[in-house]
Amino acid sequence: MRIAFFGDVVGRSGRQVLSEELPGLREALALDFVVVNAENAAGGFGITEKTAVELFDAGADVLTLGNHSFDQSEALSYIEREPRLLRPVNYPEGTAPGRGSSLYDLPDGRRILVINVMLRLFMEALDDPFRRINEELDACPLGQVADAILVDAHGEATSEKTALGVYCDGRASLVVGTHTHVPTADWRILPGGTAYQTDAGMCGDYDSVIGMDKEEPVNRFVTHMRSSRFSAASGEATACGLFVETDDRTGLAARVEPIRIGGVLSQARPESTN
Repeated sequence: MRIAFFGDVVGRSGRQVLSEELPGLREALALDFVVVNAENAAGGFGITEKTAVELFDAGADVLTLGNHSFDQSEALSYIEREPRLLRPVNYPEGTAPGRGSSLYDLPDGRRILVINVMLRLFMEALDDPFRRINEELDACPLGQVADAILVDAHGEATSEKTALGVYCDGRASLVVGTHTHVPTADWRILPGGTAYQTDAGMCGDYDSVIGMDKEEPVNRFVTHMRSSRFSAASGEATACGLFVETDDRTGLAARVEPIRIGGVLSQARPESTN
């Protein structure tokens, strides 16, 4: 199975770069499934139905969220109606609408499990992410129930993300981090066969402070005072993500490569092997 994952979409520029680049990338890489973290898609904070539809139209199959899942009030009802939208699986039971994981059918009959989990170091204290991930993987084993399993690990600390990757090694196709908006250079296949990257980076304008216009974040660091609201940067964006090809016999990763297209970062586009 050929899978692409894209990191946090920030505002209009992030949505635009995916709308421009994803259709061609899907064709060139013969992608079977695309997952996009969209928790910052609506002006940098949360998601709306309109912004979600824009990303689905661009070629996303599933959207994941994170700590900004419900910044936009309409997401509370939209997520109940849209099975392709996932929030972190480890919200305390009965507290959040929607779902944190789902098994999706491909047209050829293969199935992929997508899990969205939020970690805890320097983040909101949700339920134990390791326990919840273990429950999900036990309920839907790779190579038996699911042909591929993707875990979006939304967290701040690199150590916690790495630990989760090691914890899932051999039981998931891909564990990829989101939230910090900066692509890390550690994409690799772990010893047990799970593809891993600590953070996929963002789809947004990197001439910014992690996707926000530069002036107000710098002002707050310098003065410790707020002068205005944060607003998403609107310059040329980079689409950052990861491409993974799995072994259909085992569901484990056979190939992993970074994706960086457009904007000011160095470019990385996986070569097609069609």
